[in-house]
Amino acid sequence: MTDKLTVSVLGTGIMGAAMARNLVRAGHTVRAWNRTRAKAEPLATDGAHIAGTPSEAVEGADVVLTMLYDGPAALDVMREAAPALRRGAAWVQSTTAGIEAIGELAAFAREHGLVFFDAPVLGTRQPAEAGQLVVLAAGPSEHRAVVTPVFDAVGSRTVWTGEDGADGAATRLKLVANSWVIAATAAVGEVLALAQALDVEPQSFFDTIAGGPLDMGYLHAKAGLILNGQLSPAQFAVATAAKDARLIVRAGERNGVRLDVAAASAERLERAAAQGHAEEDMAAAYFASFDATGGPSA
Repeated sequence: MTDKLTVSVLGTGIMGAAMARNLVRAGHTVRAWNRTRAKAEPLATDGAHIAGTPSEAVEGADVVLTMLYDGPAALDVMREAAPALRRGAAWVQSTTAGIEAIGELAAFAREHGLVFFDAPVLGTRQPAEAGQLVVLAAGPSEHRAVVTPVFDAVGSRTVWTGEDGADGAATRLKLVANSWVIAATAAVGEVLALAQALDVEPQSFFDTIAGGPLDMGYLHAKAGLILNGQLSPAQFAVATAAKDARLIVRAGERNGVRLDVAAASAERLERAAAQGHAEEDMAAAYFASFDATGGPSA
């Protein structure tokens, strides 16, 4: 089997577009589709074929890669694609779909004879564009040779979590990882908001923790976006982070765990989105600490 594949990429937002470009650069034939076609069109200059419908995009594909908003969106799009899906094709499901949705997606794959891989990714815009994502994957070992070239094109490494994509092991690991990302980002926003309210220079805080166990690169990266007004284009958008935070809260509830930080983070992100920051980087949850005028809340 050649390692040059025909790959259908359904969903060309921040992550999907970057993944599609890296697949083209790796020599694969890429057929891209997005609900808003204008978001997919720039990929034509990179060598991707832009499809008008999901069905057109998946026709003849060896691998179908979905990177959509959530589980229901992925299922809806795959239902649209169903008439042209080739039995035996691999489905790399990279949407952060949540635990409940994975079972439904896997059932669709079985119904249509697809080899299902639960394969969410860790990383934001920059690592996606650089092909340095971490792929969290679960799926049958006897079919992994087909999807390995795809994972190699979009990621720096693949973490295999199991043989059965339907059991959600990769998605569960993704939710755990995202719970840390979301909590850390909320903490960055709150520490900067408190510093502003108490008339403390942020640099004084950074200097105080420099080189110690409380210091971390992520703090400086997200704080820099806020302090330098570089929240667009988003690395990971507020609206998407809010959706993921709700998936994390529900996963905890389903398993008897109360996740107060995740719940509060979801509320902060949703408040920031309502203030007009939905498409900005998730660090813009910082603004949820303030009233509509941008000053400290009463």
